[in-house]
Amino acid sequence: MSHNTFGHLFRVTTWGESHGPALGAVVDGCPPGIALTAAEIQSFLDKRKPGQSRFVTQRREPDEVEILSGVFEDERTGGPVTTGTPISLMIRNVDQRSKDYSDIRDKFRPGHADFTYDAKYGVRDYRGGGRSSARETAARVAAGAVARKVIPGVTIRGAMVQMGPHKIDRANWDWEQVNENPFFCPDAKAAALWEDYLDGIRKAGSSIGAVIEVVAEGVPAGWGAPLYGKLDQDIAAALMAINAVKGVEIGAGFASAELTGEENADEIYAGGNHEPEFRSNHAGGILGGISSGQPVVARFAVKPTSSILTPRHTIDKSGAETEILTKGRHDPCVGIRAVPVGEAMLAIVLADHFLRHRGQTGR
Repeated sequence: MSHNTFGHLFRVTTWGESHGPALGAVVDGCPPGIALTAAEIQSFLDKRKPGQSRFVTQRREPDEVEILSGVFEDERTGGPVTTGTPISLMIRNVDQRSKDYSDIRDKFRPGHADFTYDAKYGVRDYRGGGRSSARETAARVAAGAVARKVIPGVTIRGAMVQMGPHKIDRANWDWEQVNENPFFCPDAKAAALWEDYLDGIRKAGSSIGAVIEVVAEGVPAGWGAPLYGKLDQDIAAALMAINAVKGVEIGAGFASAELTGEENADEIYAGGNHEPEFRSNHAGGILGGISSGQPVVARFAVKPTSSILTPRHTIDKSGAETEILTKGRHDPCVGIRAVPVGEAMLAIVLADHFLRHRGQTGR
């Protein structure tokens, strides 16, 4: 299987399967001399790990990260720093239940990658989906924690803004609320509604989709390139690469199709110290593929978890028609744990573009 690496100067390769002994990432291109500890990476993995509430999979994985290379305990700085060599990160799997999947080893789950993997490779790991499992995203979150260290001064935050048909009220947006509920929701009233709503979905053995918004503040103007290295192009590709994502938009996104030219254009004024000031941000902080200095804003839609208890029609490897239901421990709304994954992917893209910008302009 190829295409396990993304990025240009800041490059991330992930490895491992859902039910293998471990998974992880190799981060190449991280500059030397950056303070980095396993505890810093762990703080982001803890946001994503399963079993934290009744609204996510009950698989019990501590997701403890181990740094295997690329960091040196420098007595001059009094702590571990990056050496500029590849940073290898490993997360052990400790709570696999492969027997949960024995009944479906020869059946293709609707909505999953079972059929397409088999069609491409002629073999697939049916235990949790192997590489196609969202378990792989733990490695991305670990790599994203390293990326954040490369871009000091940039703050990256994510939030769930829609669950099923239920959207937040943006007038109630409060970043402080994001860590006060199990949904990473910035609207306390919406979070209370979602709790009852998702309980009903969960008890029915079904699932529901969601929309996640990620925001990067402190990105200076100038990152990106106008043609084939657009910042928004790479953000869209990175977010689309997250398991179960079916749509990505930047700034106003699809809503911009409903706006007039006057409404959509973000007017520019002279701010303090003659710095430009924008009166709106329909562009999502990116103009012509290059960051404008405004917050970079992106949203992505996550489909409902395909592993549900309701019997669905399918075929087996012989082509015979049959029914299937998926047992095991699954997220009723996989979008919840996609929030820290979206943050990580945005961080990785921004770290890559920061290094590319510095390499081209020297600043």
